[in-house]
Amino acid sequence: MSYSALWFSQLQFFGSVSFMAVCLAMSLGLSWLLVYIRVRALGEQHLLWLPVYRFWVRIFALAFILSFASSMPVLIQLGSLWPRLLPKIHAVSGPILAMTLFGALVFKACFLGLMLYAQRQLSEWLHALVVCGVAVGNTFVALCLMVLVSWVYTPAGAQWIDGSYQVQHWTEVIFNPSFGWYSAQFFSASFLMVAGAVMAILSMQSLRRPLGEGERRVFKMAVFLGSSAWLVLAGVIVAAATALADLQPMKAAAAMGYWGAGSVPRWLWAAWPSTIDLTNYYELGWNSNLSWWLAHDAEGQPIGLDKMAGMTPPVSIVFWAVRLGLLTGLLMLFVLLKAWRTGLKRHYDPSALSPRARHIFVMTGFLGPLILLSGLTYHYFGAFPYVVGQTITFAEIAAVRSHNESVVSLVAYGVVHSLLIIGFVSLVRYVARYGVISVARRRGRA
Repeated sequence: MSYSALWFSQLQFFGSVSFMAVCLAMSLGLSWLLVYIRVRALGEQHLLWLPVYRFWVRIFALAFILSFASSMPVLIQLGSLWPRLLPKIHAVSGPILAMTLFGALVFKACFLGLMLYAQRQLSEWLHALVVCGVAVGNTFVALCLMVLVSWVYTPAGAQWIDGSYQVQHWTEVIFNPSFGWYSAQFFSASFLMVAGAVMAILSMQSLRRPLGEGERRVFKMAVFLGSSAWLVLAGVIVAAATALADLQPMKAAAAMGYWGAGSVPRWLWAAWPSTIDLTNYYELGWNSNLSWWLAHDAEGQPIGLDKMAGMTPPVSIVFWAVRLGLLTGLLMLFVLLKAWRTGLKRHYDPSALSPRARHIFVMTGFLGPLILLSGLTYHYFGAFPYVVGQTITFAEIAAVRSHNESVVSLVAYGVVHSLLIIGFVSLVRYVARYGVISVARRRGRA
């Protein structure tokens, strides 16, 4: 396989994984949002919260369908693009993928039908427990995937024997060094994404009509949830960058744009990294020693990209992915501060804001996915050219494909994913515009 064909295959797989991750994060966050709303709908506030639940359960159903459907291309591409990967890690990936499918079938599929179609046949408390079961199932599936993803980047508890990994200690495999950090980042990004989507949809509705009391309370809850998730995500990113630097030295150096060669590491706001000259052009940064974000050798010196010439990740992509994530996070912080001001002065009612301010809140719905995609870009491309730790590369597991086949496949998957995104956004806008429309079934008709 040529280098260009391999690159297009990597881009195709990244697109499918990113689409699945965004859909899964949206489904995960909405499932716990529904748990909160459904529990609040019990008792005396039934009439206030139940219409709100019925609205958001429609959005969750759309996100769940996409999250389930988007996992199929990823599984297919694992075999079609990287046919030599699973035989090398089957001892680890096999049981984890089996538990993931078990969780999807038992927890999500079984409880989901009762949640969506059996509300009138179940008691209020039993239906609330079913909604909680769906959220637990989503969480279980997400944790299983986090185990596999984190182990791929920091393999532990398994030993390389005769061309494949063999499990030595399952506890170390599950609780590998990056499992907690990656899980915390994904879950906090999921809740931040959902909080932004809730504020965006409610602001969109406020452009057409005044919001009800239940909707204003959901907006208030989204502000609290988004603020908490933002603080957790920011803290986890800073802590994880220092904790995982020694385990992923090239990724850390690429994120800082640090080439080594005796230079002092500093924070760069903007630069143009050159892998040919092993330097940065047009640097704009903060002249402060930030070597604690980098890995260090036995002598205590920071490790730069020059230590592994020819085996470095695409530095420009990793470098700018980090800056895009930081910029998007700052924009999200600005929107959250604006929402807090709305809460203090307008009782969390976006209807009292100007149309321009509400349009800004509508755009918040796209900030959460951008933050998650920035993190995925950093982790995915920062590990290049390796797939598992520093033992298996993309080149040695790739299927033999021509350049034209890789381009056509990439374009085809890109078109499908784009159509699904457009369809999802259009359906969400339709539901937000017209609300929940009850459909009465007449007796004697199908």
